[in-house]
Amino acid sequence: MARIFSLFLALVIASASVAAPVEQRQVGDLSCNIDRFKIVTGLISAGSAIGKIDTTDPDTATAVAAAQAGLKAAGDSIKDIALALVTGKTAPADARTGVSQGLNDTRSALDSITNTAVSDSVAAAQSKVQAAIDDGNDVIADCK
Repeated sequence: MARIFSLFLALVIASASVAAPVEQRQVGDLSCNIDRFKIVTGLISAGSAIGKIDTTDPDTATAVAAAQAGLKAAGDSIKDIALALVTGKTAPADARTGVSQGLNDTRSALDSITNTAVSDSVAAAQSKVQAAIDDGNDVIADCK
């Protein structure tokens, strides 16, 4: 997640120096970049919350591993988007789909946890994942 955050910071810095209209659209305005920052920090928060779920139960451990894999996929896709934007290229369309799929996979994995002993930590993680999904929807709405 730290690499994603550093790529996002590079994206913000690059947005201040971009002059061409097409690249400006790709890099985005202040609202767009705030939304991008929020999804990156949302992924970090979700990862932290997922890491706090007790994985003593094998079924819970399997679901947590799947949730972490979904977050990694979303993070890798965000990294691909940020790298494209920083280098002045068009963000790959499949990367946006990758972010959505990764977050949905994470949510599904957390939803599959039925161990009542970890229900509070699962609920906290679900809340963080939903916040990241909401932030992703804001990126879609504001970064046109």
